[in-house]
Amino acid sequence: MLLASNGSLSAPFAGHFLVLVKKKSTLLRFFGRASSISHSDIVMTQIAKWFERKFEFSFPVELYPDLCVRLRGTPARLEELVRGCAHERMVQSDEGKWSAQEHVGHLLELEPLWMARVEDFVSGRNELSVADLSNRSTFEARYNERAIGKILADFRQARTALVERVEGIDAALFGKNLLHPRLKTPMRLVDHLFFVAEHDDHHLAIIWEMAR
Repeated sequence: MLLASNGSLSAPFAGHFLVLVKKKSTLLRFFGRASSISHSDIVMTQIAKWFERKFEFSFPVELYPDLCVRLRGTPARLEELVRGCAHERMVQSDEGKWSAQEHVGHLLELEPLWMARVEDFVSGRNELSVADLSNRSTFEARYNERAIGKILADFRQARTALVERVEGIDAALFGKNLLHPRLKTPMRLVDHLFFVAEHDDHHLAIIWEMAR
């Protein structure tokens, strides 16, 4: 949720909320949206844990073009978030937790899963491909030792491929249901796109908090 200029909480925001405070009235550009904010001089951020998120897939299937645009825009938003951030800050982390740069790498790491699940719908499987809930590959990829520019470029390339694949799918397929293996709930292809977009924003919020 976002704190409105009158101090009241408004507008749900992707399963977590951000309370952003400025000394002067400003125009904040955040995740591609602009909000007028005026308050005191405290900044507080609370981000829900991803595995505690609950999802309701009740929106119309016709929203899939909007979600494709949202997914296509993630690389640009990510690049803007980390632009100008010192390397030392990007790789800083508490013991056992990911750095901001590793969160960026995690987004790249999951692109093959998102693509595999798109292909699950196309091929007519009964259940979506299973994710590695331990995120072992992200831990082992040593993203802190890689150039951030290369990680960002690889993510942009992978995400472009994902969106272009989805945009080439027959519209009738976006309403097809498959079982999500962790949530144990039916998920349409359009719901899968929403799920990926929400996962993007979850990690963008964490990166924004850590990098700034």
